[in-house]
Amino acid sequence: MLEPKQTKHRKVQRNQGKKRNKYAVKGTRLSYGDFGLKALEDGELTSRQLEAARVAINRYLKRQGKVWIRVFPDKPKTKTPAETRMGKGKGEPEHFVATVQPGNVIFEVGGGAEEESAREALRLGKHKLPIKTKFVVRPGARAEE
Repeated sequence: MLEPKQTKHRKVQRNQGKKRNKYAVKGTRLSYGDFGLKALEDGELTSRQLEAARVAINRYLKRQGKVWIRVFPDKPKTKTPAETRMGKGKGEPEHFVATVQPGNVIFEVGGGAEEESAREALRLGKHKLPIKTKFVVRPGARAEE
């Protein structure tokens, strides 16, 4: 699973009703591959969800292309144990999540993968994620063929 090797703070403060930007500013264009999976809504992707999607994409491509993960789960989520009384502070970190905004590119595929195989591979990966996504193509990627 993806998680940071080291963090400055073990636990982060929860968002107290303050809304993030409506749309992503950075990480909205394809940087490495010719095809990608772009988020259409905001949410949090756990490291397990990202890993499941990555495995599904790689299994379909069968090493015909290269896959890049453009988001990293670096935000710890805490949880108190079941049947614990109120009080006693915040719980221990359970897992890490990556916050995603509409417009963020989550996965990229390139390196020799054709559009049909990349589209199908990203479709399989899309079903492992809890947010709506869409398939995007780098401008000029179709003209090269």
